[in-house]
Amino acid sequence: MALFEHLLIPVASENDAHATCAALQPHLDTVERVTAIHVIEKAGGGIDKAPLAKRQQDGREILALVDSLIAPTVDVETEIVYGTDLVDTIFEAAVDADAEAVAFQARGGNRITRLLSGDTTSKLVTDPVVPVISLPKQSE
Repeated sequence: MALFEHLLIPVASENDAHATCAALQPHLDTVERVTAIHVIEKAGGGIDKAPLAKRQQDGREILALVDSLIAPTVDVETEIVYGTDLVDTIFEAAVDADAEAVAFQARGGNRITRLLSGDTTSKLVTDPVVPVISLPKQSE
């Protein structure tokens, strides 16, 4: 029996989708279902980063890539979700999907980049609503 049968994976870009799916691949034999989400961050009254239609199309393409990479091995559900706080939105999606854990691969970046971007990795693991699994980087 698997430790976690239903995982939620957030994916931000095509590169992130490739990296996350590659890191998850060796563990998929113990997983029954994966819910992949792409978060569209709303500015909360401010100016959004790009037109909504463009971000939705990008999200659909990223999620289709995830589906094509891991669907032959495991059941995959995909969803675009919206929120003003990335980490809160990921955990809300995990609870809504009834996922047992959130699995992600930390992105690189130096301390200044992480400080300026809010260090999502740190926020994910500091006060999680569900268990959080940090996937290892795959060697090249």
